[in-house]
Amino acid sequence: MNLPPELKKWIAFGAGVGIEVRGATGAESLHIAAASVRPGTVRVLGEMTVENAGEHAGVWGTEYAAFVKKHGLGGAAATILLPRREVILRQLSLPGVAAKDLAQAVHFQLDGLHPFPEEQTVASWALIPGTSTVLVAITRRTVLERYATLFGEAGVQVGSFTCSGVAIYSARHLFGAATTGEFLAIQETASGVEVYGESVVRPAFSATFPSGADRALAMAASEMRLESAVPQTFEDVLQLSPALPGAAAACSACPWLTLDVNLLPEAQRASNSRGLWIPAAVLGALVILLSGALLGFPQFERARYLKSLNEEISHVEPQANRAQALDRRITAARADIQLLDTFRVRTKSDMDVLGELTRILPPPTWVNLLDVNAAQVTIAGATAQAAGLLEVIDGSPLFEGSEFQSAPARADKEETFRIRAKREAGK
Repeated sequence: MNLPPELKKWIAFGAGVGIEVRGATGAESLHIAAASVRPGTVRVLGEMTVENAGEHAGVWGTEYAAFVKKHGLGGAAATILLPRREVILRQLSLPGVAAKDLAQAVHFQLDGLHPFPEEQTVASWALIPGTSTVLVAITRRTVLERYATLFGEAGVQVGSFTCSGVAIYSARHLFGAATTGEFLAIQETASGVEVYGESVVRPAFSATFPSGADRALAMAASEMRLESAVPQTFEDVLQLSPALPGAAAACSACPWLTLDVNLLPEAQRASNSRGLWIPAAVLGALVILLSGALLGFPQFERARYLKSLNEEISHVEPQANRAQALDRRITAARADIQLLDTFRVRTKSDMDVLGELTRILPPPTWVNLLDVNAAQVTIAGATAQAAGLLEVIDGSPLFEGSEFQSAPARADKEETFRIRAKREAGK
């Protein structure tokens, strides 16, 4: 729900349960937290751990029921964080796309965001408020069905299947705009390093790396265009312990204030008690009543003032219309001149782009797609190491702001890439 930050803080009210799934397939452990949300604060009420969750679901399901009952959350629908390795989290930049066209735009690009057949995947997405970036989560249908069956056998009411990156962003922005700016945070696990960060280029960056923490930070900082990055922990960023289950519990408590990236089909979702909506409904009604009063009180004075303005406008409107007509003619003439100048220099400029790319791209690099227009250049091909191409391209005086349109993929001894760069001349 896209609400003003000053209002979000005061309607953040509820309690919920978050469950983080960890470990290898078949030997997962569950880290469970219960949390209470009040305006401006999230408090973890308790936590528990389940080892080897794939076995004896009925036994640990009874322990889970006792845990949520102890904290007064017997009717809470849990938010489940699927293992990060099982979820592909991508960002799509869709500037200029109207809200009504977002679904179609995302669906059009969905096939290029994952390597699986379409019928084997489940996807969910949400627009990050205040940006033109869409966060897209994708998982395999078999993974979703497996965990839905597991939690169903344990008797756990599930409201959402999502991933850690969505939960961290939602928990940090639960009460409106976050207080800190650009940052990177890491969490080391048995299978590698998980990184989350926020920057102007990547409003919600989340990825896992099999390598060490230093290399993971360097790669993440490069992707986010951060000149320097002092790593933090997830606990520091969220001010919660445990971090990920606590963030998931906050999302469970206030789902109307979080990113709606939910991989669980709507028909299978449980919902929290309606009583949790009462404070938000009351506050919303008060805001509506107050807004109505503020709008209605000066209405008479505004109408009289508008009448007086309209009379003055009618006196000067003929002269203004003549001036506007002259301005339009001047603008049209300037546009015609500019268009002719643009066509004259365009061919040479495009050839300069081709020559510059031939000069700067290091061998052995080959290109199978080159799309050049007045504002940007799109290049696709293969090279030995794609990671350094962004720096090479940005080092040219003809280009700036280069970025991967999709993550480089290893094929034999080469990495395939697809890069988009802005043209300096297109400014």
